[in-house]
Amino acid sequence: MTPGTATPSVTTTATDPRPTAPPRAPARPSAAAAVHSVSAATTVLLALVAIGAMLHEPVLIPPLAATAALIHSAPTLPLAQPRGVVVGHLIGAASGYAVLAAAGSSAWAAALAAGLTLAVLTLARTPHSPAVATSVVTVLQTPAPARFVPLLFGSTVLLVLTGYAGSRVRRKAPRYPAYWW
Repeated sequence: MTPGTATPSVTTTATDPRPTAPPRAPARPSAAAAVHSVSAATTVLLALVAIGAMLHEPVLIPPLAATAALIHSAPTLPLAQPRGVVVGHLIGAASGYAVLAAAGSSAWAAALAAGLTLAVLTLARTPHSPAVATSVVTVLQTPAPARFVPLLFGSTVLLVLTGYAGSRVRRKAPRYPAYWW
């Protein structure tokens, strides 16, 4: 090495003193895997739009698009597992409605709902970051709970089921879910 050049960062742990390389970005998926993931996510999102159009309710909310991306692009992450997806979004909606009832609809209340949702998700060991956005949408758009919550529940179940089915269509795809509960 010449003076002034950086040395590669190497780490060790107390239990394993051998040097390890720093974490790297995941390998680029094959073209077939990328097409499969994108096609599956797009198909389920189009199905949600169709359901919403039939019911005259906007079902495709940004958090569900983020959930579809997690399930179909990173199916082994804890954030993509069914418990986090279904229960997480329901926690997000409940937190949103609680803050909406207490503080009304405003950007300040939406921020409070996001923080509350993150706290409850952490305590419930139910990680799912798009669920935080569900609480924000709930506060800012004030959907009727009797229609919104069942649609949200059904949408999350549909996302999980398409993730399950999609992971079985392509033989080399990682199996989804890594765990159910």
